[in-house]
Amino acid sequence: MTPPAAPERPKVLYVMGAGQSGSTILGVTLGNCSDFVFAGEVEEWLVKSGKPPWIDRERREFWDAVAAQVHGSDLFGAEANRCIERSSAALRVDRWRMRRRLLVRYREVAEELLRAIATTAGASHVIDTSHFPLRANELRKLRGCELYLIYLVRDPHAIVDSNLRELSVHEVAERRVRTLRMNANLWVTNLLAAFVFMRQPRARRMFLRHEDFLADPSGVVAQLLRWVGSPASPPDLGALTIGVPLAGNRLIRGSVIAFRATPEARIERSRLTTVMQLPWLAAQRLFAPVLASGRAGDATVPRL
Repeated sequence: MTPPAAPERPKVLYVMGAGQSGSTILGVTLGNCSDFVFAGEVEEWLVKSGKPPWIDRERREFWDAVAAQVHGSDLFGAEANRCIERSSAALRVDRWRMRRRLLVRYREVAEELLRAIATTAGASHVIDTSHFPLRANELRKLRGCELYLIYLVRDPHAIVDSNLRELSVHEVAERRVRTLRMNANLWVTNLLAAFVFMRQPRARRMFLRHEDFLADPSGVVAQLLRWVGSPASPPDLGALTIGVPLAGNRLIRGSVIAFRATPEARIERSRLTTVMQLPWLAAQRLFAPVLASGRAGDATVPRL
């Protein structure tokens, strides 16, 4: 069976920011809108040689159909991810030569892959939640896709806390080291994200806080749909299908979820995180345009 023709220029909604920022639930919600497909963390396609980490029949068939349309096996493995996409690549001088060698081919495969996802899904909008600012910077340069950039942020205490939950309260030294490392990673990610965000045309960039999305998911999605020029309506939040995302957090292992916009559970707040992230709290207030909750009093700024 011949796959349907790809849109001339599929619109790619790229969710950029730190890990654990709520991109998966945002992607799932948008993926339930008409003419949208939630592809998950697409950067994993090369790393996983085109195979989703969690395989079920529908997911396997979808990504097999995508792979049949993409000629990118020469880039399989982690090299492009390490040299081009990961935030640490900007700091690794020893990888800059390899980066230059891979860039042209990387962009060819990235465009081919996104178009193949749109074709296979029969959708004109592809949601990529790969996070990495440097990947977003390369997708900006693709002529065959139209990039819409969503810079998603979350209370930094919540991000750090989610990465410490597996540690016991007695592992004090390890918690301090990991807290420092997470804050350093957040600094690098936010610095690169701010650079990429400001280079993106104003009409195709949007700043969004995870807390505002939780406060009014239907209202936020409605604004996003208008922003990308889609006539679709927000989905039924009581029965969201996961779809066939390539990779993401454990949420994508299911098939259907009910969205419940509940307040975040109590999180551990550290003085180190407060001090290190305070400059970004101030800087992010200057980013525009901002997509905020439509409910009076619900648009929030995280408390540090």
